Amino acid sequence: MKLDVIKLDGKKAGSVDLGEDIFGLEPRADILHRVVRWQRNKAQAGTHKVKTRSETSYSTKKIYRQKGTGGARHGDRNAPIFRKGGIYKGPTPRSHAHDLPKKVRILGLKHALSAKVKAGELVVIDEASSNGKTAALAKQVKDLGWKRALIIDGAEVNADFAKAARNIEGLDVLPSMGANVYDILKRDTLVITKAGVEALEARLK
Repeated sequence: MKLDVIKLDGKKAGSVDLGEDIFGLEPRADILHRVVRWQRNKAQAGTHKVKTRSETSYSTKKIYRQKGTGGARHGDRNAPIFRKGGIYKGPTPRSHAHDLPKKVRILGLKHALSAKVKAGELVVIDEASSNGKTAALAKQVKDLGWKRALIIDGAEVNADFAKAARNIEGLDVLPSMGANVYDILKRDTLVITKAGVEALEARLK
């Protein structure tokens, strides 16, 4: 499929051919859900922790005599049934990551790109270059109507462009290898440079 290419000033800069096997698929919500869940679980810290009865700070002395009180038999006050006692079977530090086949991860990225094309939220630009001034780039972004946008460049992001984009709210820049399903789907507009298109097609073949 053909898509128009524009410059950051809004002028046309020809067109580009997008591969149907990457940008022309019928998006599947189940695949996108699996990949996003895999990404978010992998990123989860898993540092939640509670104290067990061996870790709480309380006397280990038997709280009252074994017989003759008419009450239940208890040892120390660290038991889970007491206030400030240890927690029984509470969370401990662990990894929430799980495996996902590489083919599914690749397919998920293809479907995310296709979803943006189908929704009319994909823009191809000639190149992501700037003089390093945030104000100038912010004006161009505002004129183009990008509010929450992700820009994907080629193998490397232009250093001046990254510097200019760094302080613009709602604008993120990634190299082609950093392109991922979660970041693509959570933005309103996906912007890819011509170099980025070539790099993504080479990566996903």
